[in-house]
Amino acid sequence: MFSWDDSPDLNITPLVDVMLVLMAILMVTAPTITFQEQIELPQGSKTVKVVKPKTLTIRMDKNKKIYLKNDTYGLDTFADDFVNQSVKYDKNSEVYIRADKGLLYDNVIYLLKSVKAAGFEKVSLITE
Repeated sequence: MFSWDDSPDLNITPLVDVMLVLMAILMVTAPTITFQEQIELPQGSKTVKVVKPKTLTIRMDKNKKIYLKNDTYGLDTFADDFVNQSVKYDKNSEVYIRADKGLLYDNVIYLLKSVKAAGFEKVSLITE
């Protein structure tokens, strides 16, 4: 029997569950939506061609030997030698450092600091 004194309880848990599932579906599918508008871009000047800057790869093996192109350097003299050699390279070049995983952290950071001290700003460590 129904009594007006009873206060009904609203159970909104199923509503919240359904809304969370719908929101998750929307968040997953939204980045994959592609637009089908046909847009004609204006003609630009073709006189300037973008040239990607050259890259420079420096390798260091587990014996602390550093290889730059066909040259070999020791870790203790690399900083000075690299500063002298860096005048031959564009300072906007991307520099990639490949170092053996058995090396001490200090040795790899020393190599990284030496390259940055020579004026190169785009320096990356390569991993597998």
